[in-house]
Amino acid sequence: MTFEFHAIPAAVLAEVRSEPAQPWVAGGGEPLRCCLRNAVAGEKLILFNYEPPLPADSPYREKGAVFAHPTECDGPAATDRYPSDWLGKPQVLRAYDSRGWIHPSTTVHDGQDPESEIAKQLDDPEVAWVHSRNIAYGCHMFTVTRAAGR
Repeated sequence: MTFEFHAIPAAVLAEVRSEPAQPWVAGGGEPLRCCLRNAVAGEKLILFNYEPPLPADSPYREKGAVFAHPTECDGPAATDRYPSDWLGKPQVLRAYDSRGWIHPSTTVHDGQDPESEIAKQLDDPEVAWVHSRNIAYGCHMFTVTRAAGR
């Protein structure tokens, strides 16, 4: 199975970047939701609240603090594989059905082979998409969907 990894959409980032945001200087390792990699020490960042898309009537909608570059960047190096900086790090893989309700295949993984776990989740036709979330802070990392055409 092939899937796509989605950073925060460019339109959302453009809107956030056009308004005052909390500036941050990276200590190194902050997860960047614009380009799906860890920040390098000294990089200028912004910290802001983000609500990943779910249907408007979903009771599982959540906002959380996330990091991004304060200006447009190149985005993720690849969208067809798990972000390499985050391999080996435990994450919650929260599966959702088409209503935006949490699906029972939601799990915590150790980061060693997250693509296999994602494939199992997306093999279930009831799963519409998966959100990866930071296990310690609970914040959204990225969204995973089946590749277009599947």
